[in-house]
Amino acid sequence: MSTPILYSLRQCPYAIRARLGLYFAQIQVELREVDMKNKPRDMLKISAKGTVPLLVIPNGDYLDESLEIMVWALNQHDPNHLLLEDDPHHFADMLSLIAKFDSKFIPALERYKAAARYHDLDIELRRHQCEILLKDLEQRLCKTPFIMGQHPSLVDYALLPFIRQFSKVERHWYLESPYPLIRQWLTVHFQNPAFSLVMKQYDKWSDSHDFHSVILID
Repeated sequence: MSTPILYSLRQCPYAIRARLGLYFAQIQVELREVDMKNKPRDMLKISAKGTVPLLVIPNGDYLDESLEIMVWALNQHDPNHLLLEDDPHHFADMLSLIAKFDSKFIPALERYKAAARYHDLDIELRRHQCEILLKDLEQRLCKTPFIMGQHPSLVDYALLPFIRQFSKVERHWYLESPYPLIRQWLTVHFQNPAFSLVMKQYDKWSDSHDFHSVILID
């Protein structure tokens, strides 16, 4: 195997994270779009977790955490300096912010989505729990157009798929919400051709055929 294999799911925010990292690292992969109701045997042989993203690298090792995949890819090649390697403190700050976001915002987002889906009367409470971290993000964007400065970095792309999900839960409320800078930040990312490319739709992959797709690099 000379090309990494990425088991992915188009709309999974964790898989979107991984695809963004691979795209910006300009690493071509064999992309296998997974049917989560009928997971490929090859995938389960590699990792019994059966979750996406799952990246199998040419030496036979694998990575099954989205942030690990992003960092691994960008450590291979980081032409846009997303890891902010000029200052190691910035990298540590990014990891700390992502960890806080993953441990607090994402669980709150899952509860918020469930409340909307089932018309829960607690939906405002669930939304407020998400807003605690959104307010911090809005304040950061008051100072610079991206989270860590004048240019996008690892943390922007790590948070993007989940802020995108949040923006869809109560669309009308979101468009009128007091987070204009977050809306602007999202729009900038959506207008980047990279986002359309990593969101391209592929047929489901299975063990029974050799169909595969490759993430194309500009």
